[in-house]
Amino acid sequence: MSQESFIYSFVARGIMILAEYTEFTGNFPAIAAQCLQRLPSTNNKFTYSCDHHTFNFLVEDGYAYCVVAKDSVGKQISIAFLERVKADFRKRYGGGKADTAIAKSLNKEFGPIMKEHMKYIIDHAEEIEKLLKVKAQVSEVKSIMLENIDKAIDRGENLTVLVDKTETLRSQAQDFKNKGTQMRRKLWYQNMKIKLVVFGILLLLILVIWLSICHGFDCTN
Repeated sequence: MSQESFIYSFVARGIMILAEYTEFTGNFPAIAAQCLQRLPSTNNKFTYSCDHHTFNFLVEDGYAYCVVAKDSVGKQISIAFLERVKADFRKRYGGGKADTAIAKSLNKEFGPIMKEHMKYIIDHAEEIEKLLKVKAQVSEVKSIMLENIDKAIDRGENLTVLVDKTETLRSQAQDFKNKGTQMRRKLWYQNMKIKLVVFGILLLLILVIWLSICHGFDCTN
């Protein structure tokens, strides 16, 4: 990602922009403000496209967080930036300062902070994308598991039956493990027995050869 990936960002209470940041000239702030006027007040994420740029919004608890990005920037990357901005903004101004702040009064304090978050996301875009993919995969697996449980319940299998089946499978796995251990021990004992027999036969042959050559145990004569 290039340093020009993020164009403009702001934090607003309702439709009043409290802090904004950009290093570019253009009509992006005006378009973003128009989008803000039309945003639903419900907590959600919204993305609008205009002239090869995306206007991304995160609305939560009466506050709106916005970032304008090039359309080459993935939506999830833009949302990840907004999540960081939201968390930092709440940490700094969650005690009530944001509730009474006037329009753009937090530019000097929070504008540079938004710049730092932009740089962080741009510098770590690859790692963030990998993390988002992992989270998506985890979410998909979770959804599949919940769907399977729902299907099992629909088939008339209550949770007690599912737990019993799980316990049975665990018990069977433990039995299989124990039998495998016993089998390995049995094979080891059989192998040692064969080795001892062979070793005894070899000693007996050596003894017979010794006695036949020396005509006794003393070969000095």
